[in-house]
Amino acid sequence: MKLLFLHGAPAAGKLTVAKALLGMVPARLSDNHAAIDLALTVFDFGAPGFWELVHSLRCATFDAAAQYDAGLVVTTFCYVEPEDRALYEETETIVRRHGGELLPVFLHCSREEAARRVGNPDRAERRKLTSAEILMRDFDRYDFSPVPRADCLKLDTEARPAEATAREIIAHFGLGAAQRA
Repeated sequence: MKLLFLHGAPAAGKLTVAKALLGMVPARLSDNHAAIDLALTVFDFGAPGFWELVHSLRCATFDAAAQYDAGLVVTTFCYVEPEDRALYEETETIVRRHGGELLPVFLHCSREEAARRVGNPDRAERRKLTSAEILMRDFDRYDFSPVPRADCLKLDTEARPAEATAREIIAHFGLGAAQRA
């Protein structure tokens, strides 16, 4: 299994690029919000136990996908350094334990562009962050940065369409029609 780890700040275009990529190559999507949505059936957002459940759901998903060689799996993640480093390293350990490969991609855009995007109606439908004010506070509070890997691909999503970003990812990692769905 290959795990394409799309990460960046909220509204950087992670899910939009993931969907464009899935339209070009056979893959599965393990969206960041799938685990969050499931955890919300048990806990309020951020309540004690909430993030622990989210993390365990993600790990179980990646473990099963790697164990049964699900082919290419695309996941999205709001990675914050250094708070999320252990979570990232655990994800990488799970994938490698089963002979898989983790492909890190950091997507970013300017704060102004993220503030413009955060109000998009599709974000509200998915119960994602929609407040530009909260987003700016998060930018000031957290370090949304690339994972600590020298081979992390870094792409600016501001000036190019999601499809062009997806094509660059596919070319960079040699992903193509031969990937199992």
